[in-house]
Amino acid sequence: MGAKAVRLLYNPASGSGRGARAIVGIRAAFARCGFTDVRGTRHAGDEARLVAEAIADGVETLVVAGGDGTWSNCAVPLARAGSPARLAILAAGTGNDFAKNLGTLPRDARALAERLADGGLAERRVDMGRVDDIWFLNVVGMGFDVACNAAAERLRPLPGAPRYVAAALGELFRYDGLAIGVDGAPMRRRLLAVAANGAHFGGAFRIAPDARIDDAQLDLVVVDDLPGVARLPVLLRAMRGAHLAHPAVAHRRTAHVTLTFPAPPVIEADGELRQAARATVEVASVPAALRVVAD
Repeated sequence: MGAKAVRLLYNPASGSGRGARAIVGIRAAFARCGFTDVRGTRHAGDEARLVAEAIADGVETLVVAGGDGTWSNCAVPLARAGSPARLAILAAGTGNDFAKNLGTLPRDARALAERLADGGLAERRVDMGRVDDIWFLNVVGMGFDVACNAAAERLRPLPGAPRYVAAALGELFRYDGLAIGVDGAPMRRRLLAVAANGAHFGGAFRIAPDARIDDAQLDLVVVDDLPGVARLPVLLRAMRGAHLAHPAVAHRRTAHVTLTFPAPPVIEADGELRQAARATVEVASVPAALRVVAD
């Protein structure tokens, strides 16, 4: 693959600065294979500009070093533009959940660069999801998930999965629950509602253990609210993907679902907190939206 066909993007703020530290070795590994086109984000949300430039320049493979938020911020404009460019990812974030969904993709920068240089990597089409006009790559959540993400921001000195676990444990007895209605049913108090494109979530949780990123479906997981200590077994089961059998948990695979709230909810989309425009939101799969480098 020609050097001009590959561009490396990175977010120096990923993983509480891990991205800035990792890029030195990543840049060197790619340069050894003749890939020297490297661009970094300058501020939050700058990925959209960099993706637009890559599309305009005819880049064929966009290698993104970062975490779930950075990958999503690149994948969304790439997919929404209908670009033929493909995405390759390098983990330099906190949870790195989407990388786990891709399975055997080379995690090492040198291995990825070499495989790109010799044309030894295939690609796959993967789905994305959307909540009204907000697109996501891996997962969207409402309720407890939003509270945990806000708490995790306050625990930034902690690394990766331990930060998310600590945030979840801290919110477990504080969170008040949220009234949610599913597909027109009356609203009732829930702990959370998650629509997952992939299996992994929050760095340490297998929220939808059988989810596939290429089946044109989302895995909807809704947990009824529970009193204090009764929430703990659900949380612990979710770490190993065994929570779906719990009587408070409902799960189904669907291409589309309507969720209703008392007021427009705050939602968590790939680690970013966003405000919904309406109290009723439409969550849907966007099939085969993105080309991704894969083994």
